[in-house]
Amino acid sequence: MKFARFKHNLTGTEAAAFVTEEGLHVIQGDIFGSWTEAGAIFPFSEVTLLPPLRPNSIIGIGANYIAAGQTRPARLPEIPLFFHKPISSLNGPNDEILIPRGLDKLNFECELAVVIGKQGKYIPVEKAQEHIFGYTIANDVSAVQLTHPGGHWMLVKSGDTFTPLGPYIETELDPYRLTIQSKLNSELKQNSPTERIIYPIAGIISYLSQLLTLQPGDVILTGTPEGAGEMRAGDTIECSIAGIGSLSNRVIQSLS
Repeated sequence: MKFARFKHNLTGTEAAAFVTEEGLHVIQGDIFGSWTEAGAIFPFSEVTLLPPLRPNSIIGIGANYIAAGQTRPARLPEIPLFFHKPISSLNGPNDEILIPRGLDKLNFECELAVVIGKQGKYIPVEKAQEHIFGYTIANDVSAVQLTHPGGHWMLVKSGDTFTPLGPYIETELDPYRLTIQSKLNSELKQNSPTERIIYPIAGIISYLSQLLTLQPGDVILTGTPEGAGEMRAGDTIECSIAGIGSLSNRVIQSLS
């Protein structure tokens, strides 16, 4: 099942919905718990899609894909490379990405994102799937020129609009039978199967839960495959995963 959030173009009303070919079926309640249909159905032409949830937190993992032709490491890293992205970086699936003042370019990194649906602490790997609500798409926008000499990524990942997310949460798919694609101005840049992930999703969830309590609505970005690159003002970056949908975001220079 696909879930979405949207704003009605005429009234400005925001709502959550499940998605069918017929349109967006408004729901009431908690998508992670108990919800019911409200009765209203809106066609796609009447709405603007928003990020499909309001995350509690956004956590990313770096260096988590092998390139085509490479061999997966014999051992997983003892300490995976994790980072936080602030909620203020959240962006819609068709909204503009802003290049901050003083910069002239950013990097795109298209990724599969996991949405946590059940609270958990000290989650065993074999139980991790029980805590996954579904999957969506993220563009982990990065200002790599702000990387600290010590390797810190806080500012790199934290800018306003730096996390386009959506367009939907899909609850029924196999995360290892997907292909991540990105197109910069319609030119294919990334085209990688998710089976090239190094640190498995269940392992990521288990590892994180040893240190922090995962909450419904937490979003985990699972890493970007080869092909990520630069984008500048005027570019359009599209991130796609069949079965979920596409993000299409135009890049502009911030003037404020």
